[in-house]
Amino acid sequence: MFRKKKFIIFFLIFLCSCAALFFGDFFSKKNENITENILKDEIKENNYNSNIIKDVNYQSKDARGNEYIIDAAEGRIDISNTNIIFLTNVRALIKMNNSKDVTITSDYGKYNIDNYDTIFSKNLKIYYLDNKITAEYGDFSILRNSMIVSKDVIYTNLENILKADVIEVNIETKDTIIYMHEENKKVNIKSMK
Repeated sequence: MFRKKKFIIFFLIFLCSCAALFFGDFFSKKNENITENILKDEIKENNYNSNIIKDVNYQSKDARGNEYIIDAAEGRIDISNTNIIFLTNVRALIKMNNSKDVTITSDYGKYNIDNYDTIFSKNLKIYYLDNKITAEYGDFSILRNSMIVSKDVIYTNLENILKADVIEVNIETKDTIIYMHEENKKVNIKSMK
């Protein structure tokens, strides 16, 4: 009887030890897999987020000596075209060598590193001397030598308020074309005097 009890106790201890080894190994492998998966997710997230740039600043000059400075709170590099950067909270300063500075702000922007062309969108505001233009979209191109502003365009100065669909400005000459998309609609001008 005493031997039988010893044998049962020994067998139970052996069985518990084997179970502990088996389950300990099982859980440690499971923890390794969990840790490995967490590390893989972090690596994926870091690779995905590696195209984000905080506090963006680009500066360039054209052949005529005009300087272009663009600042943004954040930029995201376009993965399919690394020359394109999508910007948020954009502020641009155009220092013209033959006239006063132009300041542009918008919620979003799309900047081309190669040719410096910039598209501004949402809450676009342009300031030049006593002139202010607000709109939803602006396309600034050094190559075209123009700024095209469209969608809910309101131009104000000390004398007038003007509403139109599109304003096109030649950067060099300052020649401006203001028009509506539909021929039967007219540009709305209201005098402040």
